[in-house]
Amino acid sequence: MTASQTELRRIMAALQERGLTVEAVEDGALIHDGDARVALFAEPDHRGGVLVRLHLDLDLYVEEDSLPDILMGMNLLNQGLDYGALILDPLDQDDADQNGNGEDAPLTFAVLGRSVLWLSDLGPAELERLREHLRRFEQEVTETVERTLHGGGGISA
Repeated sequence: MTASQTELRRIMAALQERGLTVEAVEDGALIHDGDARVALFAEPDHRGGVLVRLHLDLDLYVEEDSLPDILMGMNLLNQGLDYGALILDPLDQDDADQNGNGEDAPLTFAVLGRSVLWLSDLGPAELERLREHLRRFEQEVTETVERTLHGGGGISA
């Protein structure tokens, strides 16, 4: 077992003890908290401690012809986020080809929430800080996106 797998297992156990449903996936963990599913990846930091990366799939997709407007809107949304950021992640072109969209289909991007947290160690205080960061990250990103999509004014870029 590598050092990062050991740290990941300790983090997973701590989050399960704090009442979250945690599932091991290929090189990380999937944390279920209500309807949200956050992917978590951990790796030792070369300066000491552990880097934890969080990824929240929002099930939002954007085609490249909408990028200028979307980027302006995401920039405005990101200014209000304290625990993460919204990013665009290009979908693999092979997925588009398998879905029958062909090579001429516009490039599609997924909108994701991302956050990184450095833990000085995996002691109880730092693991509780991770749990709180995870909760606030998921809540903040989800509420911001929902408010924008379903709110009265929304964002017009």
